[in-house]
Amino acid sequence: MVKPLRDKELVKAVEERIGIHFKDPRILEEALTHSSARASADYQRLEFLGDRVLGLVIADMLFRKFPQASEGELSLRLNGLVNAEVLAQMTDELGLSSLIRKGSDVKALAARKQINMRADVMEALIAAIYLQDGLEGARAFIHAHWEGRAMSIGKARADAKTALQEWAHQVAGDTPQYVVEDRSGPDHDPVFTVAVKIKGVADGRGRGRSKREAEQLAAQEVLTREGVWKASDA
Repeated sequence: MVKPLRDKELVKAVEERIGIHFKDPRILEEALTHSSARASADYQRLEFLGDRVLGLVIADMLFRKFPQASEGELSLRLNGLVNAEVLAQMTDELGLSSLIRKGSDVKALAARKQINMRADVMEALIAAIYLQDGLEGARAFIHAHWEGRAMSIGKARADAKTALQEWAHQVAGDTPQYVVEDRSGPDHDPVFTVAVKIKGVADGRGRGRSKREAEQLAAQEVLTREGVWKASDA
């Protein structure tokens, strides 16, 4: 049984904001429908597909645009482009957040879940484009909205501890642990030596006048040694 189109105004508004016309607008309506709306279909299946399409297109983009980047650097860049915060922000920028069909109880959701919902909608939208226009259609949409971010992400690179945590999760499936190995000097001017430990990765060490500084330097040592950061960037 063919599902009826329930909200023509919604479809029209979305098409105008993304500049794409849908031959079967029901899939677009589905992509903008949260499960709380208790409709006949919601975006969950589309979100599953869109996540994979987005990851593939962004990975291909980064591979081609940064031919000298290591696997670790590419992983960090990828994570910086497909995380929930970026996807939610993209949904906001396209003016789609206010168009999401949802139940009244969703307004009470925690901020994190609100972000995840908007991110899921963006992935569902990408899936809808992919199902209609194929990979090239999805690629055109993604490049139009992500390419600028991809080229500028290095300018706003995370600090060493944040970057190392992202890399460690990607490569080792582990969270870095920082251990103070030594504290020397007088109380008014101490020097800390900190080691950072990651499963399957040689320790990194840093010395600084605060634990935070030493931790940052230890993280920086690992990132540079593993080729995630260039020595000139550290």
